[in-house]
Amino acid sequence: MKNKYRILKIVITVIILGFLLSFSLRKFSRQKITDDRISVKMNSGKTPVYFVDEKDIREIVKKENPSGKVGDLNIPALEKKINNLPAVDSANVYLNLNGKLNLDIKQRVPVFRLNKEGRDFYVDEKGTEFPISKTYSHPCMLVTGDVQKDEYRQLAELVEKIDKDDFSKKYFIGISKDYKGNYNLLTSEGNYKVEIGDLDNIEFKVKGFKAFVEKYLVYQDPQKYNKISVKYQNQIVTTLNPYFKENDSILNIGNKELAKASTTPPAVRKTPEAPKAAAVKKTSSTSSKPKATTKPKETKKTEKKAAAARPKAKVKIE
Repeated sequence: MKNKYRILKIVITVIILGFLLSFSLRKFSRQKITDDRISVKMNSGKTPVYFVDEKDIREIVKKENPSGKVGDLNIPALEKKINNLPAVDSANVYLNLNGKLNLDIKQRVPVFRLNKEGRDFYVDEKGTEFPISKTYSHPCMLVTGDVQKDEYRQLAELVEKIDKDDFSKKYFIGISKDYKGNYNLLTSEGNYKVEIGDLDNIEFKVKGFKAFVEKYLVYQDPQKYNKISVKYQNQIVTTLNPYFKENDSILNIGNKELAKASTTPPAVRKTPEAPKAAAVKKTSSTSSKPKATTKPKETKKTEKKAAAARPKAKVKIE
């Protein structure tokens, strides 16, 4: 009897707890999610960005839950809707026991802005594209040219290295990719660009340009050069600016030297080789005639003639 009484007591307790729980859940599901019970946190890390507005997030919540009741809210669907926003990196949506809705949103931080085929868009550190905003413009490196998607991450690493280095951040204000596939760094001083070629060995190339600036370029007018190339290993190649007045004399001398080289024929062509070989053959043939055995007088004459002819052949060869 005692065991039956205990079992009955446990069953009644479970029924009462289930009733109370269902009652509290019904009461909880009937609660309305008002604006003051919605908490939106925009997490963007160290760099603040404002691509997503809090008002837009609240409007999405209202559209996904028109009744405003807790029980009608589909949290996974709401979270997926927010994650599908182009400027959102990740979103976490959850409810507290008091019925407060929390939305923790991490926005994408652009590393550079790409102008490609007439389109402008941002690219983050993961290499993900997302469109520019009509209400907010983030300051970042401008990149132009036909940059491929598989180059986004490597290009993002280059931009991050430039931003961390005070020297590079001072000089480089943009990046361009030409039709040959070479990358060029656009500078804030002068009218020249720094050609780096591909995106490999970036630190070594930047160090080479830094050494060129500190040891030579600081003593020159920055308008003097049109291009400074560091894409070659262990050498720096400069291209003069043809519109810089001080370069006129240098360019004129170079043009004159090229003109002289093109008009004067090489000295080797003046001395043909065929007559020399013929002269040598004649001397050898005259000395080896069979008549020299029958006529000794004539052989002496021919030997004298051959001896006289030999120095002339040497002069021609020289």
